[in-house]
Amino acid sequence: MAVVISRNDPAFDEALLDRASVAFGVFDGVHEGHRFIIGEAVNTAREEGRASAVITFDIDPDERFHADRLKKLMTNERRIAALSQTGIDAVVVLPFTPEFSAQSPKDFLKTTFADSVPYALHVGCDFHFGARAAGGVDDLRAWAGKRGAKICAHDLKSADERPITATRIRLLLADGKCEEALALLGHPYSFEGTVAKGRGEGTDMGFSTANIELPGMMQTLGEGVYAAWATVDGVRYKAAMSMGVAPTFADATATCEVHILDFSGEIYGDVIEVEPVHFLRPMMKFDSLDALIATVMDNISWVRENLREETC
Repeated sequence: MAVVISRNDPAFDEALLDRASVAFGVFDGVHEGHRFIIGEAVNTAREEGRASAVITFDIDPDERFHADRLKKLMTNERRIAALSQTGIDAVVVLPFTPEFSAQSPKDFLKTTFADSVPYALHVGCDFHFGARAAGGVDDLRAWAGKRGAKICAHDLKSADERPITATRIRLLLADGKCEEALALLGHPYSFEGTVAKGRGEGTDMGFSTANIELPGMMQTLGEGVYAAWATVDGVRYKAAMSMGVAPTFADATATCEVHILDFSGEIYGDVIEVEPVHFLRPMMKFDSLDALIATVMDNISWVRENLREETC
């Protein structure tokens, strides 16, 4: 596992980046495209006998500028942890403060690298940096050319010749297309949340649910009912989950509810992980309580009979 250290940490050693092979980006989701860029940085390091590193930010920059409409694939903590497990030697985290984000591209690079100069810098072709994202790959090349560094800009394509991007994956998840998102991520999509007190109707109807608190920016998955896996205290269970508004109940609010099969226990206040893998149906309003119960029971039966470990 890689060393993870903030660029502002007093213990930070500039030798981590000097003449190293570096991948630079936000890397939300750490998807197949990201892993390709990081893999190229690792390959360059091995070929040249150098160290490898990832540079990223402590938050997604859009959290500072577009938090009201941002949808994320991973929390910042999970993203950085995932980056540390990609075979890289070090993950250098840049605190994305207001002062840092307001810097010109030139000052941005000066703050990031100081006197250290990477041997190679691997980025996506659409990489931008500095205030108002004014800096691009051409600016990187001009900066690197004066310092003897190489810029390796990668055009990331999937099997269908379309770019692999976090935005594309978010849109797939918003449409409930878990399997297609999985193919681009290269790993299961999942989220964590704290179990909160819910409305309580589920228990009365024979299918108790864990109600998950999710910040707005983590509500990436589209509304609907899904087959899923739920991990509680390290144990994976089959689950049927809903994301969004339950229109049958007049006082319903947007929520995530998870029925965990073959599980009983008090988990209010606990953090559980949920991994949606297959869209079952849209959210709908039922004419009667009996119709709702029958449909939910059918959904639970589908999960029990069809969900297999290989699905994830």
